[in-house]
Amino acid sequence: MKNLDKYLSLLNNEVNGLLLTSRYARHYGAEFDIAEGVAIVSKKGCRYFTDSRYIESAEKGIQGFEVLPINQFTGFVKRINDAIEDFGITTLGFEEKYLSVEELMGYERELHAKLVPFNKEIYGFRGIKEEWELDLMRKAQEITDKAFSEVITRIKPGMTELQLQAELIYCLYKNGGQGLSFDPIVVSGPNTSLPHGVAGERVIQEGDFVTMDFGCLYHGYCSDMTRTVAVGYATEEMKTVYSTVLAAQLAGIAVTKAGTIGRDIDAAARKVITDAGYGQYFGHGYGHSLGLEVHEGPNPNPGNANPMPAGAVCSAEPGIYIPGKFGVRIEDVTIVKEDGCEIITGSPKNLIIV
Repeated sequence: MKNLDKYLSLLNNEVNGLLLTSRYARHYGAEFDIAEGVAIVSKKGCRYFTDSRYIESAEKGIQGFEVLPINQFTGFVKRINDAIEDFGITTLGFEEKYLSVEELMGYERELHAKLVPFNKEIYGFRGIKEEWELDLMRKAQEITDKAFSEVITRIKPGMTELQLQAELIYCLYKNGGQGLSFDPIVVSGPNTSLPHGVAGERVIQEGDFVTMDFGCLYHGYCSDMTRTVAVGYATEEMKTVYSTVLAAQLAGIAVTKAGTIGRDIDAAARKVITDAGYGQYFGHGYGHSLGLEVHEGPNPNPGNANPMPAGAVCSAEPGIYIPGKFGVRIEDVTIVKEDGCEIITGSPKNLIIV
């Protein structure tokens, strides 16, 4: 089933049109990425509106939608109202997660249809990926693995975190990345105790852990991985913490399959860390789903009491973070299947000393 058909299946007498304003919903419905635009979906017709910067690409790449330009004389509101009239739309489901209050108030004031919050329904299909989506994500992870294998050869004492971050970004693009899933996290030494630390001028030294959390975009789909490596040597404590995190990740992966409750996957990994005496140093969830966005649902974390579905793509990323000393996180991406999960991250997980 094409993604547009999934959106059309949401429509009924109560909600007979969709207003797609986020890049992610537009990309999903049109199966084509345009930076800016708005789309209307109805059973009587679908239209995609964008400006002169993207109109040629949209006309060539988008199927299933009539593509129309907007400009200073004919803006989004005029185009949407024309579609409302032409298609007999009375109620538009919209993405409340992605509209600002100002935008919503403007649409409510100007549009000739009732607006109904509909983000959950519009978003819901994305939790289970089609096989072609999985192939794109496998390719994104392949690019990310190649970047990791190159960047670890460039880590040297004396370089700064920012310099290493620049090398990492270069390697992602060099190997085929079409963008970044998110701003990379590159931290070293005591900064590795910051799960989402920001690269700075700190100089990497012998005996440091270096944590790199990064990913790329490939045809709009995200990759995500984290590796922690040691520079020069690792102390026994560093090795113990690393092996504990790896054991926790493997425990979570072992129970990941369709039908397993999200929080139970987290619990399997968390038990390993807690039993080792580091429970207070693991503050975040085991993982998150990803796709067109690097953080999607459903999530294998303590807040999810629902079973994970086959076709979900989720990270496996437990960590231990000891303030003032160091931290370790190891992250792979997995595809949930009926009988287990497929790990699509190919980089080694043994402790690498560079």
